[in-house]
Amino acid sequence: MVQLPAYAPGLHPAEGVRSALRRTTLADLAFADPEELITAVRRGLRRLPYRPDVLDGCLTGLPQRRPP
Repeated sequence: MVQLPAYAPGLHPAEGVRSALRRTTLADLAFADPEELITAVRRGLRRLPYRPDVLDGCLTGLPQRRPP
């Protein structure tokens, strides 16, 4: 068992995905309404499976789960 800090965004893969979207799809954009933001996020999430290097980068540094 490993004691993790109370707040550790670097250990959560969703934080890596959010960061990747901010650097690529959502970079330097201003949205007129929430629907434009939702559309841009969906477009970025649809592109991620074609970028395995980005997804692998989101998972590096995470503690590995040991099989029971």
